[in-house]
Amino acid sequence: MYNFKKKTYTNKKLIFYKAENKGGKTVKIIDKIALVLIIIGAINWGLIGIFNFNLVEAIFGDMTVLSRIIYGLVGVSGLWGIKLLFDD
Repeated sequence: MYNFKKKTYTNKKLIFYKAENKGGKTVKIIDKIALVLIIIGAINWGLIGIFNFNLVEAIFGDMTVLSRIIYGLVGVSGLWGIKLLFDD
């Protein structure tokens, strides 16, 4: 599905690997991870709003360290999504 290139580039001392899909568009792995976490967060909020059921809480417990990490990662991914909005 994706051809991972060995070439890397750095951005503020972080290394991101590029992947090229069949259409030739370059996709950064961190963008894909952020998008997946944004989708997970959106599904969780949909479940809370419609069914009053918190999936993260059901799986990891009520405000345990792990659930707080999940919430933090989803929040950071949401902020990263703002960057994705303005990418070309």
